[in-house]
Amino acid sequence: MDLNSASTIVLQVLTQATSQDTAVLKPAEEQLKQWETQPGFYSVLLNIFTNHSLDVNVRWLAVLYFKNGIDPYWRRVAPHALSEEEKTTLRAGLITNFNEPVNQIATQISVLIAKVARVDCPRQWPELIPTLLESVKVQDDLRQHRALLTFYHVTKTLASKRLAADRKLFYDLASGIYSFACSLWNHHTDTFLQQVCAGDEAAATNSLERTLLSLKVLRKLTVHGFVEPHWSVEVMGFLHAVFERLKQFLECSRSIRAENVCRDRLEKTIILFTKVLLDFLDQHPFSFTPLIQRSLEFAVSYVFTEAGEGIVFERFIVQCMNLIKMIVKNYAYKPSKNIEDSSPETLEAHKIKTAFFTYPTLMEICRRLVTHYFLLTKEELMMWEEDPEGFTVEETGGDSWKYSLRPCTEVLFIDIFHEYNQTLTPVLLEMVHSLQGSTNMEDTSAILIKDAVYNAVGLAAYELFDSVDFDQWFKNQLLAELQVSHNRYKPIRRRVIWLIGQWISVKFKSDLRPMLYEAIRNLLQDQDLVSVLFFLNGCLPVDDFEFSTDQFLPYLESMFTLLFQLLQEVTQCDTKMHVLHVLSCVIERVNMQIRPYVGCLVQYLPLLWKQSEEHNMLRCAILTTLIHLVQGLGADSKNLYPFLLPVIQLSTDVSQPPHVYLLEDGLELWLVTLENSPCLTPELLRIFQNMPALLELSSENLKNCFKIINAYIFLSSSEFLQMYAADLCQSFCELLEDITTEGQVQVLKVVENVLKVNPVLGPQMFQPLLPSIFRGILDGERYPVVMSTYLGIVGRILLQNASFFSLLLNQMACELGQELDQILGNMIEMWVDRMDNITQPERRKLSALALLSLLPSLNSVIQDKFCGIINISVEGLHDVMTEDPETGTYKDCMLMSHFEEPKVTEDEEPPTEQDKRKKMLALKDPVHTVSLQQFIYEKLKAQQELLGEQGFQALMETVDTEIVAQLQEFLQGF
Repeated sequence: MDLNSASTIVLQVLTQATSQDTAVLKPAEEQLKQWETQPGFYSVLLNIFTNHSLDVNVRWLAVLYFKNGIDPYWRRVAPHALSEEEKTTLRAGLITNFNEPVNQIATQISVLIAKVARVDCPRQWPELIPTLLESVKVQDDLRQHRALLTFYHVTKTLASKRLAADRKLFYDLASGIYSFACSLWNHHTDTFLQQVCAGDEAAATNSLERTLLSLKVLRKLTVHGFVEPHWSVEVMGFLHAVFERLKQFLECSRSIRAENVCRDRLEKTIILFTKVLLDFLDQHPFSFTPLIQRSLEFAVSYVFTEAGEGIVFERFIVQCMNLIKMIVKNYAYKPSKNIEDSSPETLEAHKIKTAFFTYPTLMEICRRLVTHYFLLTKEELMMWEEDPEGFTVEETGGDSWKYSLRPCTEVLFIDIFHEYNQTLTPVLLEMVHSLQGSTNMEDTSAILIKDAVYNAVGLAAYELFDSVDFDQWFKNQLLAELQVSHNRYKPIRRRVIWLIGQWISVKFKSDLRPMLYEAIRNLLQDQDLVSVLFFLNGCLPVDDFEFSTDQFLPYLESMFTLLFQLLQEVTQCDTKMHVLHVLSCVIERVNMQIRPYVGCLVQYLPLLWKQSEEHNMLRCAILTTLIHLVQGLGADSKNLYPFLLPVIQLSTDVSQPPHVYLLEDGLELWLVTLENSPCLTPELLRIFQNMPALLELSSENLKNCFKIINAYIFLSSSEFLQMYAADLCQSFCELLEDITTEGQVQVLKVVENVLKVNPVLGPQMFQPLLPSIFRGILDGERYPVVMSTYLGIVGRILLQNASFFSLLLNQMACELGQELDQILGNMIEMWVDRMDNITQPERRKLSALALLSLLPSLNSVIQDKFCGIINISVEGLHDVMTEDPETGTYKDCMLMSHFEEPKVTEDEEPPTEQDKRKKMLALKDPVHTVSLQQFIYEKLKAQQELLGEQGFQALMETVDTEIVAQLQEFLQGF
């Protein structure tokens, strides 16, 4: 690509690519895509984005195309890689001038240079770092800033490389430039502080930007540039200096107005200081040991004493709390139970921690957390009044503990209480005891303190297990507090119900639950939305191991109705999800007894599904509710099909974008729908069109896909297989070529189930799979579970479709070029040899029945293997025969004569329609209808009649005498 002639053309196409008109935009993008592999294209792009007279949007696009071409085309081994000559020219051009006037483009150029540096620096680009170091010293403000910005992005990128050789190069780089980076940072920091003192806000803002960038460089060098940083005087000197600088910057914040632009950058710089400490602690805990004392003193001073009043801000408090938390919880600082097994570094760190966290310090931290940071603010109380639902979502959801103050304070409290529970338990219990009795409704401060203390008791529930008699507290005080209806007492009602939710899985007697259900019902009736939602967000009463359906049944109708009303009233997606979760839990626990009360929910869910089109997580909650509804309704769930089946169709269609979120729950719903379906409808059959694409995914959902296929087979094998057997067989053939052993077994079990349900047509439908199964037996398949399934499939065919088995044997003889008898003999021999691979009693009995079905026979091969057949038969008898203690006779324990509805206890799930179908199928299965004892007797008698007494005796003499004796014992009475 000639640069001069090409520049005009490329510039024109880039201009078109910035158009809002898709008719102009699309062809331009296609043309640029084609040019990506053209020699000289990136040189043209460089010329364009460094030409400051051109349109900003065009230059921006040129930078992006250059940047996006580095990963696919910069490396030497890449297809269509750039030539070494062009790359040399590009590298030189990129660092010729650091004078980009547009901030956004300057950032992209810096990132671009860093991406090239990741591949080429330092070996192919040794001049990059020296050029940057020189450029950050220049007096020109713009050039200095752009060079410093690039220096940061290059350092950040090189620090992220993880190969050992790359790490070594970065260590060398860090040790070589660390001193310079520290000097640069100190220079810009001092300049900023001087300008703040002089009141020069504009200059201070510029200097602060350079301070921030140089600190970012130092952060990467400090955290990632040294194997053992504690041996570096400069590194440890910098880290100690961080505390002094932090104090200076915090003091600065007093003099800078909140609305000032500089204030925002100042707070970001303060946070960056704390990130340096947190990152260093995370990566080098033992190197951090000399900083533990100072870190704790600094953080505790600013967060838990008056020292921080008027200067600390929320994000800084969060960072300080995270620093304390990381030191308290750090595994490297915890000695082993056997002190001799602990390293000297661990013991030293633990000693420093122990010396710092004295009783007065811990008590002050605990009291301050509870009585200051746990208190509801005026803003929170106002939000509660104006938007109770939004307040609840904010309180219980929100950001992660790392970044939001309230969750962060709670996590710090939990961690400190866990670590020092013996010291802090009396402190917290004293706070609880001071709050016993009624609270003055006019004293807002007292109400908020009680809310905070109850919050602490809930968070520390597991630690307080042996110290708090929660059952007595519930009966004597908490229950009464739930019944106080005064408007000012709302925070306490909310906190008490949440507190119970925290303790219910820790320590709560089951006989108190009816009182609790009564209290929850009252809250629902009073429409105390926040209290109810806080309980729902805690530990649910229907979600624990000691839940009793009988205790809950008297409240079922009213609770379910009230919860449904709540579901309709709330508006936020998160809240609806929580309420749906509780409804699902209730349905799951009471199962069939929910049937009289679900009509309203069944009518409402289609509307909610339609309204939640843009909220996939809410749709997941609806799917979960439907799963439990179908299980609770059983065969009556057929009435839901007009809504249910389209939902399954959408959720499991991989061509629809929502499947990414809905597929797992959609498959579960599909499965339970089939399991509880009384019959196969055309619509239910049609949904199976989604299955081939799902099988192609070969994802973690494959197991449920096979369960669904089996469910169709049990539901209506003839209709289902007539329509889908060919497609299924093709999918299975493809799957078996590239699937795990477990996956192979799942495929084979489907085939086995087909043969169970339809022994006549089943082998024909899946005939393409059978030769490989037969070969697997002959070759002695090495995985026992696979071999066991192979033998189960062939056993079914041999026992229930002897004519097809003969055809299969003939096919194998032709394919392998062997005699038919030779293949039959090899199969029997391998079967006998690998009988121990079969562990399921049903399959072991099936093997015995199948091999016995070869008798009576004059075939010399079968007679030659007679001993093995008898051995397997006797093994089968041992598996299935039980002795009647009264008569001393044996009977086959696998025999089933008629279908009985099983009696179901409270703890058991009632049988599904599929369970009943399987039971009916078993009544037709030879394994459950044919007595192995009788079958052996009849086959041996027939063989005796065929050979005559003398010939039969000769055959029996091939069997071990001990086996013969056991056989005779089993056959007594015949």
